[in-house]
Amino acid sequence: MYKKILIPTDGSEFAKKAQMHALFIAKVSGAEIIAVSVTENNFVNGLPLDDEIYQLNQILNERSEENLKEFDKLNEDGVEVTHIIKEGSPARAILEVANEENVDLIVMGSSGKSGFDRFIMGSVADKVVNSAKCAVLVVH
Repeated sequence: MYKKILIPTDGSEFAKKAQMHALFIAKVSGAEIIAVSVTENNFVNGLPLDDEIYQLNQILNERSEENLKEFDKLNEDGVEVTHIIKEGSPARAILEVANEENVDLIVMGSSGKSGFDRFIMGSVADKVVNSAKCAVLVVH
């Protein structure tokens, strides 16, 4: 049923639960997984690119690489996994990768936001669910 499954990972517990679901679905359906980690660096836009900003971007990219390596450790069944690291808005990046890679399913963790934060920012999961052109499974 599924050929390509997109799994965003940010290292959170919600993401790890979603990763387990995605690995199971991929195993039983024979799908490949595209794991994406998004480096959210919007706060540096407009700042002069000096050494501190460069170092901060490097740290954020290293964290994204670590998130993908942690995901690989969960892949005990050897499901085919492709890694992608994107920069920018998480929801936008997830939707871009989903479209570019023609995925059939996005499996992602809920953000866990509530109250005022959710009202002001919205959740990444909500944005993806409302804009994706494929099925989305949100794991809580």
